[in-house]
Amino acid sequence: MSRNPSAIEALSVLQSGMRVFIQGGAATPTTLLHALYEKRTELNHIELIHIHLMGPIPHTHQDFSKHFRATNLFVGANARASLNYQEIDYLPIFLSEIPALFREKKRPLDAALLHVSPPDAHGYCSLGTSVDVAFAASQSAPILIAQINKRMPRVLGDGHIHISRFQSSIFIDEPLHEEAPYTFQGTDEKIGHFTASLIEDGSTLQLGIGKIPSAVAANLIHHKDLGIHTEVWSDSLLPLIQKDVINNSRKKIYPGKIVSAFSIGTEKLYKFIHDNPFVVHLDVGFTNNPDIIRKNPKVVAINSAIEIDLSGQICADSIGPFVVSGVGGQIDYMRGSFLSPGGKSIIAMPSRTKNGISKIVSSLKQAAGVVTTRAHIHYVITEYGIADLYGKTIGERAKALINIAHPNDREMLDKQWREIHTHSKNKVT
Repeated sequence: MSRNPSAIEALSVLQSGMRVFIQGGAATPTTLLHALYEKRTELNHIELIHIHLMGPIPHTHQDFSKHFRATNLFVGANARASLNYQEIDYLPIFLSEIPALFREKKRPLDAALLHVSPPDAHGYCSLGTSVDVAFAASQSAPILIAQINKRMPRVLGDGHIHISRFQSSIFIDEPLHEEAPYTFQGTDEKIGHFTASLIEDGSTLQLGIGKIPSAVAANLIHHKDLGIHTEVWSDSLLPLIQKDVINNSRKKIYPGKIVSAFSIGTEKLYKFIHDNPFVVHLDVGFTNNPDIIRKNPKVVAINSAIEIDLSGQICADSIGPFVVSGVGGQIDYMRGSFLSPGGKSIIAMPSRTKNGISKIVSSLKQAAGVVTTRAHIHYVITEYGIADLYGKTIGERAKALINIAHPNDREMLDKQWREIHTHSKNKVT
């Protein structure tokens, strides 16, 4: 970690025992974080609260536990191994409800570390790539400390803060955190094709980042008049924008504009969203509000799962008791899409893990978290087809899900299903 005296000085307003919000995603304020780590011997019992941070995060190391405690609102890959539910903990919450957590002081903030664009002619900086929960944090924390980066895009929407609001700040010129475009083939391509087949012209999409969302986007090139209202998006949508496939012309909420809470991608994406009236970044309490989502036509929410049991329960944030991500916005968008006129909610995933283990299971792993209930689930897609579970009984669901499981797992799943329900029936009687 390189020493930055001005960043260390900017943090002089922090005191032991504070709860400090850290902006996340591509806007992770790495320069300020590194300075905070260098300053750690002067501080004790600081709680750092954040969604997924990008880059190195030494505060999750055991050596830092005396000085820092981390509350993860979403667990990234760089924090998973350190999660111990004491110094490094996880707070399960709908993404749409995090702003209220701060504004209503259910978890009051003392300070926030932010990463913003240079001020405009009127003195307003932009939260840039990540408005999400950072906007609510900036309104709720009495102390704001900013790294002002000439490479941070100025993005229209909610995330504007007057420079006078910062108690301290530093100016930097550094690249943002990037995530390279995802490559996909085989299984992901098949899932993308099946998913795209359910999307009608004029639909409004929630489509995030990853191999499957990229594969879906690649299969939409011949669609028309698609709109985007999502929590996050990336480079995979740029070709569809350039070809006027995505033009947002039929949306009811911010027609003509891409609506999201944050963006993660490459410099190409960051240059595209800079000062672009076609794009707005808004408070996630708005973008993920089901009552807002439902007002758009034909909303298609596309999410994934770690495993799904044969009754339709979805585990999306843990492997057994081991948390690997977060609740996020899955339920927000699944519910909003179903309430939308002509809407659809889709869980798209490979039939097996990379280690050859079935993701469709007779019962969830012990201590696994249920993110989405079996009452919320509708379409499930694997590389073997589409299962429409809405309006189906538990027995009918089991058959439909077994039919899209890996062929080598179907007999096993059928046998386990029969054994479980025979045993439970005998136990009841």
